[in-house]
Amino acid sequence: MKEIERFILHFAHEFDKLLIKLLPKNQYSSKLYNAMKYSINVGGKRLRPLFLIEIAKIFKVKKNMALRAAAAIELIHCYSLVHDDLPAMDDDDMRRGHMTCHKKFDDATAILVGDAFQSLAFEILSDKRTHPNPEVRCLLINELSQASGALGMVGGQMLDLVAEKKKLSLQEILVLQKLKTGELFRFSCIAGPILSEEKNLKNFDEFAHNLGLAFQIKDDLLDIEGDEKKMGKKLNKDASRGKSTLISFFGKENAKKKSNDLINNSKKILRPYGKQAKRIIDLTNFVITRNN
Repeated sequence: MKEIERFILHFAHEFDKLLIKLLPKNQYSSKLYNAMKYSINVGGKRLRPLFLIEIAKIFKVKKNMALRAAAAIELIHCYSLVHDDLPAMDDDDMRRGHMTCHKKFDDATAILVGDAFQSLAFEILSDKRTHPNPEVRCLLINELSQASGALGMVGGQMLDLVAEKKKLSLQEILVLQKLKTGELFRFSCIAGPILSEEKNLKNFDEFAHNLGLAFQIKDDLLDIEGDEKKMGKKLNKDASRGKSTLISFFGKENAKKKSNDLINNSKKILRPYGKQAKRIIDLTNFVITRNN
């Protein structure tokens, strides 16, 4: 295992402990709490919070504040996955080698788990422990609500649903991917500067654009080329549903070249930060070299 993979694995293990500590122990419904805890314990690389924390280090953000913002973005991501797996959406039975929430519990519980994760994310951001300045907290809430709502992730999911069996233009595919995947990555990349009260977000805005698109291309490639056991879920879903992706538009080899170009552009943006950006560069490379 490469050093960066060990680092990600260790971070994910420790970060999951934090997420579980942040769950409200529901005195009214142990089933809801257990389903939320189960959905977190299914695991994941936690790349969004990891990018957020590593970028926050460049801006000398206090660790606890960065961790809380990181928890908020990951809770939004977890909510989206729980809802995505539902029969009315992607209809998946397995995620990361485990039963999906609605299969382990039931559809209604899975819906409520997603709702609870979303609410908890904003509860965390609004708390003074995330940042003493209310303007900073409001900006974080505003950015995450936009990233996850109708002009962000939810909007991208809607475009994805209605795009089945349709041939999309390149611009339509790029918009879909930007909303569906890119906007949450954008929050992960700009939250650190916001926590430091930095006003100029341009560099990490551009970095996030490249990173999010490269990440989605790799996801689409893994859906075609991945190992189902390593992925822990069904593959070839895009092709079976007639979805237009950058792979179907460019072809595999050109899509791989595109993702490499995006990652190289991302690393150029990090150069001025010198040694402080080494870990972020390693994570950036990992985005397109991962095998699950």
